[in-house]
Amino acid sequence: MGLAHRNAAALMSGVALGILALSQAARAEDEETSATRVATTALQRIVVGAGVEKVAIDTPQAVTVIDQEEIDSAQATTIADIFRQTPGVTMVGSDRVGGQSFNIRGIGELGAPDESKIIVSVDGAVKFFEQYRMGSFFSDPELYKQVEVLRGPASSTLYGAGALGGVINFTTKDASDFLDEGETVAVRLKSMYDSNKDGVLASGIVAVRLSPQTEALLSGNFRRADDYKTGNGTVIAGSAFEALSGLAKVTHRFGEDNEQTVRLSYERWQSDADDTEYSQTGTFAFGTIDREITDQTVVFAYENPASGNPLLDFKLNLSFSDTSVHQDNASMRRFSTSPLFLDSDYAYRTWQAKAQNTFEMSSDTFQNYLTVGSQVSHQQRIGSTTAGYVDFHPEGTDTKVGFFVQDEFIWNERLTIIPGARVDFVSLAPDASVPGANSSNDIAFSPKIAAMYKFTDSFSVFGSIAHTERLPTLDEMFSASAATATYPGGRTFNPNLKKEKSNNFEAGFAISHNDVLQDADSIQLKTTAFYNDLTDLIASGQNQGQARPVPYFVNVHRAHIYGVEVEAAYESRYVFANLAYTSVRGENETTGQDLTSIPSDKVAVTLGGRLPDYGVDFGWRALFASSIDTGATTGPFAGYAVHDAFVNWKLDEGQFKGLELRASVENIFDKRYRDNLAGDDGKGRTFKLSLAKKFGW
Repeated sequence: MGLAHRNAAALMSGVALGILALSQAARAEDEETSATRVATTALQRIVVGAGVEKVAIDTPQAVTVIDQEEIDSAQATTIADIFRQTPGVTMVGSDRVGGQSFNIRGIGELGAPDESKIIVSVDGAVKFFEQYRMGSFFSDPELYKQVEVLRGPASSTLYGAGALGGVINFTTKDASDFLDEGETVAVRLKSMYDSNKDGVLASGIVAVRLSPQTEALLSGNFRRADDYKTGNGTVIAGSAFEALSGLAKVTHRFGEDNEQTVRLSYERWQSDADDTEYSQTGTFAFGTIDREITDQTVVFAYENPASGNPLLDFKLNLSFSDTSVHQDNASMRRFSTSPLFLDSDYAYRTWQAKAQNTFEMSSDTFQNYLTVGSQVSHQQRIGSTTAGYVDFHPEGTDTKVGFFVQDEFIWNERLTIIPGARVDFVSLAPDASVPGANSSNDIAFSPKIAAMYKFTDSFSVFGSIAHTERLPTLDEMFSASAATATYPGGRTFNPNLKKEKSNNFEAGFAISHNDVLQDADSIQLKTTAFYNDLTDLIASGQNQGQARPVPYFVNVHRAHIYGVEVEAAYESRYVFANLAYTSVRGENETTGQDLTSIPSDKVAVTLGGRLPDYGVDFGWRALFASSIDTGATTGPFAGYAVHDAFVNWKLDEGQFKGLELRASVENIFDKRYRDNLAGDDGKGRTFKLSLAKKFGW
């Protein structure tokens, strides 16, 4: 893999030279023009979900913020399309909407129950789903205006024990995002066409200002697509879909200066597919099935920042999440008696409450923000067939009660120290349908300390040490199965299953400059190195060739994962550029073999220009991946390069105000490729065209 490192380093150097050349050309064009603003890069976006709000580059943790413009520019068809330029994040599974899961820093695998190792939330509501040959998150990109990715276990303190990979926070759209000053009603219509899948999107948003303090939003989306083709023309069966999604949200502000806010929202995504592939995570000979997926999220949120009271900055979040799958008419049923192919229902329903308050203290030389809070959740797992319960998908409840505290101390605007700790009490209770199983109770502890020091306004260093513990899920604790040819004694649950533990170490530096090559330009660079020591990892138990029961899940090994992430961005009036580099290594210390969940080295690059007087920006995007062989049965995987081109046109004046036209060509050279964590080849050449228009009065 040394060659891959050298190739990546050479590529990064070439991109840096390209950025410099483009910026110098822009300076030559604009040397007599003085801009009135400082350009904003991705690293300068505000992080709103990581405790006290701050700019991403000023956090002592690897954080990426994907905003509305980036989501729209990606012309995302599925959730996976949002993360193509995000360091450390790889989508696991396939481009089928029912087969996508997340991998962050080598945590998250196609054939493992890794969903609980990455916490995913929508407006604060934690989302979770696990089913054989299915993905873990079902939604539509059109519902969201921002996504935050917090990489590493340090995020466990605020979001929940066991976030071995990190946290992904989705934020839905608000009415205020569409209502300009003086408007009481805004309507936004959008359509999109995708040539590869022959896919279409029809989207509509209505935002209403009911009073000076109250706003409401209603959004609806219909998306459909045929089976997509790979670079060599192969049709990926089962990738066709139709989906309806929508969002209803009411926001009310009240109190002094209208600081207090209450929000009530309901989000829904639904797909009903007949004769779709049973295996959604990758092509596998399991036949077809009729499957309906429904995901619902209800959130009530209250915030009181109380700017006049330093002892009050209160947030309350109450939510209900329901992700369910109904399937029937499996084509393989006549060949197998497995419950996999019976008419069945699978679901996760989660009720959650989270409350926290931040106390502020300050003087001429320091600021201190102390956050304390509690989080309670109750999750019900459902798995039933026409023949009864599913022993390998045991029903039961998962109840968590957590308490957390985090302090952020800032001295002289130079030194930031963030210690924190969290304790979670977890109770797993199997349903009566799980014979012989008893409830399990345990505690998870997640402490951390992070620090950042600014030597100058332009250069800072940071580091962190974090520990977290992930308790087994219902699936891991109580799964069982009858005797088979592979397991002649059958498989049983393991009451002695221990929690996974992670000790994570990070260090890095950040560079930020304005007015570097021309007036009002901006350049940022953030580099993070990490080492994650994992013990008591949970894996599937292996048969020893004996006719005796084998535990379904066991603690089998210790592993370590380490790597480096680089984010760089340049922004000026006429030129912009972004770079994201990720390199991850991982080893099973018991066997000495590479972990199969490790992604290949990747460099994502964007180079572009803009014509600000005409509202036009255009550019080139590319993703370069190195070859990799982790010993997986489907490897080794060749390296690849995928190139895209795009142009966006936004009109903000005259009779066409609010009009947006976006066009792109993805995989320009129709390259056949497969990511090593994917179950299928990626899409071949794809033309995308989207048109949006906002009306306001």
